[in-house]
Amino acid sequence: ALTVRFITRRFIGDYDPTLEMIYRHMTVIDGEMVHFEILDTAGQEDSLQIEEKIKWGDGFAVVYSVTDRCSFDEVMRLCFLINHIHSSPKRSSGSEQPPVVIVGNKKDLQFDRMVSTEDGENLSKALKLPFYEIS
Repeated sequence: ALTVRFITRRFIGDYDPTLEMIYRHMTVIDGEMVHFEILDTAGQEDSLQIEEKIKWGDGFAVVYSVTDRCSFDEVMRLCFLINHIHSSPKRSSGSEQPPVVIVGNKKDLQFDRMVSTEDGENLSKALKLPFYEIS
């Protein structure tokens, strides 16, 4: 839903989070035309599938739901995998790490919240990554 909102500027309430999709989008950022290919994962991959998807990416938004503690608990592992895979000597793109941001989603669902804003902020500080909470 986050990806669809970025591309269409609309919230789509009827969204199947179990479908993996690649979205293509062009937009102007800082006066430059930027072409995005966004892999919206289904979040149900095994370890080998996750590694292949991390190799595919040039930047990452690691998104968790503030209403799902298990999704938050996966953030550190995913950020570690991104760092490990992209710092591997086998990568030909050099040693520069890809941009990574941690995103807590569904912040409007305050009554269902299982992860505090402070939890997200503390994790982002520990990992030295930017953090945002959104709806």
